Amino acid sequence: MSNFTRGLLGAAGCQAPTPSTHCYDEISSVTVLTQIIQFDSLALDCGVTLSPVDVAYETYGALNQARSNAVLILHAFTGDAHAAGLDAENKPGWWDSMIGPGKGFDTDRYFIICSNVLGGCKGTTGPASMDPSTNQPYGTNFPGVTIGDMVRLQKKLVEHLGIEKLLAVAGGSMGGMQALEWSVSYPDSVASVIAIASTARHSAMQIAFNEVGREAIMADPDWNSGHYYNGKQPGRGLAVARMVGHITYMSDDSMREKFGRRFRDKDKPGYDFSIDFEVESYLKYRGTQFVDRFDSNSYLYITKALDYFDLVGGYPSLAASLERAVCRFLVISFTSDWLYPTYQSLEIVNALRGRNRDVAFCELTSTYGHDAVLVEVAEQAEMVGGFLDQTLKEVSRR
Repeated sequence: MSNFTRGLLGAAGCQAPTPSTHCYDEISSVTVLTQIIQFDSLALDCGVTLSPVDVAYETYGALNQARSNAVLILHAFTGDAHAAGLDAENKPGWWDSMIGPGKGFDTDRYFIICSNVLGGCKGTTGPASMDPSTNQPYGTNFPGVTIGDMVRLQKKLVEHLGIEKLLAVAGGSMGGMQALEWSVSYPDSVASVIAIASTARHSAMQIAFNEVGREAIMADPDWNSGHYYNGKQPGRGLAVARMVGHITYMSDDSMREKFGRRFRDKDKPGYDFSIDFEVESYLKYRGTQFVDRFDSNSYLYITKALDYFDLVGGYPSLAASLERAVCRFLVISFTSDWLYPTYQSLEIVNALRGRNRDVAFCELTSTYGHDAVLVEVAEQAEMVGGFLDQTLKEVSRR
């Protein structure tokens, strides 16, 4: 049996977490409560001060006496704070295969934190939250947010938990972008960064796919310029946006293996424009399922934050920008990922090496496309575990 500890910290008070210890074979058997804390205000890059601001988070494992073993996990675009264990509905966390006793993010050794991003819809303040000036949901009156704003709120949470320096900040996709932002915005507050299948800035193709999703939502007659909370969510548009996005998460190989050209409940083509192929049925299911758990305005705001993110900023080059970073880096990509292809990871690696930074890189072979972040965990776990172990040893020596 492995020891698994779950940190519990309420919204009130500023005491560091004092997790209780339980004994479980798997973290998946543990029900984890999402905590919400409220801060008075948060200054945003757009010049607006958001007040108040809630942030939802979960913790796993125990914070050591030196407070040197904390790892911040950052979720991808449509994720949330529930990264591991079971929620109130007995659903496992989105990275449960990577977080737990003996796993890549070993909760026997590390104190893991995961929070929902600013602008989201899973407990952290976003467009669906109440605007205190109107007592109505913000809708599209919500201010524009950036990856930098998301990280700024995470920093407030980490400080509230009594942690001065994180052992690591880690994430895939958008999570990797936030981790990179941490390295340059708070270089003295993080010992290492793990960026998986990510980028320093979106390409034209990545922006284009996001725009198709936004247009699908805004073309839905129920969108009502973003003020739909007293009526129907623009579910048809959001479902189409998710269908388009889901295609980009897979690869040609994985779709061929999973669906091929198999028909769904029929043995020959028809022209009634109902569902013909297995892949059509799958995408429709994914779209419908997504409507039940996500908010259309959050989709709009977060994709804009992704598209505007540019680590180069006002610097002459990516290398010049990353000169601010002083931590260790682990960068991972996947061979079949065409949404965040390897060349974007290599741009980060080469920029770091150009500034003589400590960076390890690996391109893992996979047929799962961008979904490999969540599916191909064996090699990831081995690399992450070794990287964190070495980082903790270095931190302890200092």
